[in-house]
Amino acid sequence: MSENGAMADRTTVKVGLLGCGNVGASVARLVAEHDDLLAARAGVRIEIVRVAVRDLARDRDVPVSAERFTDDAESVVADPEVAVVVEVMGGIEPARSLVTSALKAGKPVVTGNKELLASRGVELFDAAAEAGVDLLFEASVGGGIPLIRPLRESLAGDRIRRVMGIVNGTTNYILTRMTEEGASFAAALAEAQALGYAEPDPTADVEGLDAAAKAAIIASIAFGAQVTVDDVHCEGITGITTDDIASARDLGYVVKLLAIAEGVDGEVAARVHPAMVPAHHPLASVRESFNALFIEGDAVGELMLYGRGAGGLPSASAVVGDLVDAAKNLASGGRGATIGRLERKRIRPIDDVESQFYVSMDVADRPGVLARISGAFGDHEVSILSMHQHGLGDEARLSFVTHRAREADLRATLRAVDDLEVVKTISSVLRVTGDDE
Repeated sequence: MSENGAMADRTTVKVGLLGCGNVGASVARLVAEHDDLLAARAGVRIEIVRVAVRDLARDRDVPVSAERFTDDAESVVADPEVAVVVEVMGGIEPARSLVTSALKAGKPVVTGNKELLASRGVELFDAAAEAGVDLLFEASVGGGIPLIRPLRESLAGDRIRRVMGIVNGTTNYILTRMTEEGASFAAALAEAQALGYAEPDPTADVEGLDAAAKAAIIASIAFGAQVTVDDVHCEGITGITTDDIASARDLGYVVKLLAIAEGVDGEVAARVHPAMVPAHHPLASVRESFNALFIEGDAVGELMLYGRGAGGLPSASAVVGDLVDAAKNLASGGRGATIGRLERKRIRPIDDVESQFYVSMDVADRPGVLARISGAFGDHEVSILSMHQHGLGDEARLSFVTHRAREADLRATLRAVDDLEVVKTISSVLRVTGDDE
């Protein structure tokens, strides 16, 4: 950092803010409202001196003077007065180019952009390492829940086995309404949209895409591996029915959309899908739009981080926390903890991942049916943990919970079962977590 501009007197770190939507506006307000507190924690004043927005005519209602706004984001990054860049504009471009330019110019970057990090994180981490500056991104997963820093710093001395959690508030709200009120998926989604939890186009949430981006980031940090969103197996909740919810309840489970990252025999497995979680598991009690991350490590054992995972203020709190770290490091001439060099590890394909499964099917109600179906399971090395039967007149509904089995073996089992003339339909297949781990 040169001795002119933002750090000339070493008393103030001047910030360029890229984006002033819900999160960006909340960042600006927190920086202004907590001025003295942030200065005490960082050891320097933090001041937002430039703000890039798309629409200059829009009223932002933030404590930043109008002359500091511009629609030229590149000029904010290039401004010699700007010492730290905060990127909360979202999307991949132009965010990637702007963040890269800032890092190459020796300016620390704070971002909450999960889409960017999940797709282009490796190149950005490398650019930050080469420039010797911070790239901080606590707000990218879990909103205001501290997760990245504990994984990167507090648990750096442990071997993480698995991180499993609820990382999308919209889907958790929908599943909560389906569980507690018996609402259909469509009705619960409409309610979530009316309350502003879900976007008019909810695809990224309900199809699991948002959670998959977060799973890629979690897997990268937890296992020091190069994991992108394309490596994450992704399934959403659009196929979950009220029958699934009721069956789970009857068996002592709650249905949740889980993001799971595991280290298995030197490989990394990352996936997002609905799962039946035992009612006694801590994740089962996470309701409404809250998020939670359940971490399992060799030394630490099990721990859970819980809180509001989305919204302007929770996410802005995480951004400002990173900003304090960046300002402190910049003023002292040091750097915070980094994620290190990400390794190329084999991504375990979903076919090789092991899980328990819940399978429900409608079958002809006559002697020998159960034996034929059980035989199909055994032929493909899928062991049955429990079975329940309900009469449906001339048919019966059979529900199975398996021991842990390979995905490929379970799929082969389902193909064989579906070919049996006594099986009318396979109505539901859900993964189960927690009982046979």
